[in-house]
Amino acid sequence: MTKPLVKRYIIAVGKYKWFGLATFAITCAATGIYITIRPEPKDRFVAEGFLLPNSPLVTFSKTGNETQEKGSAITEDFLRSSEIIKAVAAEVKEEPKNINENLRIEMPQQGKPPLIKLQYRASDETKAKVTATALLKAMVNYSKMLNSLRVRAIIEEINKRLPQVEAELKAAEQELEQFERIEGAALSMVKIQALPNAIAESQNLQRQLRMQIEGLDAQIRSLSARLGMTPEQAYIATALSADPIIADLRAQIYQNETQMQILSQELRQNHPTMVELNNKLQALDLLMQQRAAEVIGRNRRAEMVLSSSQIRQNSNLDLIRQQQANYLMTLHTEREKLYQQLQMSARAEQELRREYASIPNKQLERNRLEKQVELKKALYNNIQTALGDAKAAEAEIVSNISIAPQPIQVWNEKKPNPKAKLVLAAGIVAGLGIGGVVIFLLSLLEGKFYTLEEVRTALQERDLPLLGVLPLACFEPERKDMLALAARDTAYLHVCEKLRTALRRAGRKPLKVLLLTSTSAREGKTFVAYNLAIASALASKRTLLIEADLRSPTQVKCLKVAVAPENASEPLRYYGQLNNCIRLVPEIENLYVVASPGPLQQPGAILESSEMQRLLDEARGRFDFVIVDTPPLNVGNEALILEKNSDGIVIVTRPLYTQPGMLAEYIDPLLENEEVKILGAIVNGADIPLEVYSSSTVTEPTDYIPPEPSEPPPPVKPLQSPQPETQSGRKF
Repeated sequence: MTKPLVKRYIIAVGKYKWFGLATFAITCAATGIYITIRPEPKDRFVAEGFLLPNSPLVTFSKTGNETQEKGSAITEDFLRSSEIIKAVAAEVKEEPKNINENLRIEMPQQGKPPLIKLQYRASDETKAKVTATALLKAMVNYSKMLNSLRVRAIIEEINKRLPQVEAELKAAEQELEQFERIEGAALSMVKIQALPNAIAESQNLQRQLRMQIEGLDAQIRSLSARLGMTPEQAYIATALSADPIIADLRAQIYQNETQMQILSQELRQNHPTMVELNNKLQALDLLMQQRAAEVIGRNRRAEMVLSSSQIRQNSNLDLIRQQQANYLMTLHTEREKLYQQLQMSARAEQELRREYASIPNKQLERNRLEKQVELKKALYNNIQTALGDAKAAEAEIVSNISIAPQPIQVWNEKKPNPKAKLVLAAGIVAGLGIGGVVIFLLSLLEGKFYTLEEVRTALQERDLPLLGVLPLACFEPERKDMLALAARDTAYLHVCEKLRTALRRAGRKPLKVLLLTSTSAREGKTFVAYNLAIASALASKRTLLIEADLRSPTQVKCLKVAVAPENASEPLRYYGQLNNCIRLVPEIENLYVVASPGPLQQPGAILESSEMQRLLDEARGRFDFVIVDTPPLNVGNEALILEKNSDGIVIVTRPLYTQPGMLAEYIDPLLENEEVKILGAIVNGADIPLEVYSSSTVTEPTDYIPPEPSEPPPPVKPLQSPQPETQSGRKF
């Protein structure tokens, strides 16, 4: 089976063969002209010289040895470097591009002498030799220059790196020195066991202080028991007893209380004298409390002697009790002093312990700093050594290649002219290829479907069902009418019958009124309509064919149906008289036709008229199958006007005529519109074989549905000859 692309190309060859032949002829002619006018090749001189890789040299520096080893890898790209070509071009006054094109280098092969062959071609013998000599010298000098540049680059990098390494070494030494100044003393004390001894002395001092505090606590407890007061209370009592103002106020209070006690035996409490003495007593109590607060101070001790009786009691100490109270306070003060010394000794011990615990970390830090200084110093020494080695290597640099002792040889190289037959054969092959490409490009630029496979693919992409395929064999070149079916013994009848049965299964309900249209002209839409109507009539179906393409003349003459020419002047009156517009086809039973009165102007207005609507309604009721042939979609939208009176639209396509752009422009919007019923598509004129059937094999289709037992529609009596119409009817 032929592939779609090959089939498309074969069809394109048939259409554009003259373009391909013209391209082939032009290519062959150009080849012949080239053979004729091509000049004889000029003399070419070849200068040949050799380069010899240098043996490993004895070097005293490590950098020099490494540089020579890296530079020993001589490649063709190295020898063709732009620096060498430009230097030689400037010396011999030649374009660098020409030197690079005429230079040929052969690298040494394994198992052969390590010689690098260099050949240079030029039109002049002297120029070839001079250029080859310049190239050899430039290559040797370039190798030496690269080695020298490598060593200088190493020296520059070392000089760039050296200040930073030196600064890092100084910073590390300063950091170690700073650490020694701060932490060196502590580390030295650890070495002489000073910190452990200090911790032990602090512990001994704390034990002595605790023993002294315990002795003082025993004395304080004994003395507090004898006095009946704490050290704080002893301090308050001593302070109050020593104040003369409090002593004077206490004496006045005693005197006042004595006087009130004497007068209370004779006077009542509300007596003015008793009231005055009571007020005086309260005033003296208040004064004594205020004075006690001033003596003791506004602190915690003052809160302990708020009442007058307590103040009088604590301020009345005799000399012996005052001495004991003073001694109690002295003991308490001594205890506080010793306690503070104990706390200070404990804090000092904690500091010493923390210092002793941090000694390992400090030792590790000092070791780290010392190690860092050693590493920085080693790096600095290595860089100094490398710098000295690189400076020594700078004096040892040589080239990795040298010019071989063989003298440069020059000879004449003359290329023979290629044979004319080979050039002509190549031109013929190129002409065939270019001609084929031109034909294929012209087929692509035409923008049409060439094969049935291309049309089927386009329909599948749009989910548009393929209802039938009509072969190209039905389109006979000498046929000038629309008829492919004239009798039941034609081979085309089976194809049309298959299409008719497929249409009966299309849609959700049986089709009564079918619209045929296409995207453009010459796709065989009218041809399909005529032959589909004939096939339906031959299947004993009352069939009506309506020519709704009012932009084109009628084709009913091929059915031997006469058309009155005056129908074009009054088309509405023509469609209004059903017995005049519906005509019976003489030679085909059950086939009726409504001929087009066109071509007419404003066909859309006629198709939208009430006469046309009544015609379609009458046709749906009287006929089994109605086929409406509408104009292409790129010409007018009459198919969309009549779509609402039909059961669906069928699109007719044809290879070599249907264009992909037309399908996208006219069919895609209809598919997106849910109100428009598109049943599918028919491929007309496909390049497929037509099967031949005899009249005995053609039978009624299997899906034939017999008519219901209702009364048949009244027959339409067609006019056998057109009658002249009067001018009194409606005019368009």
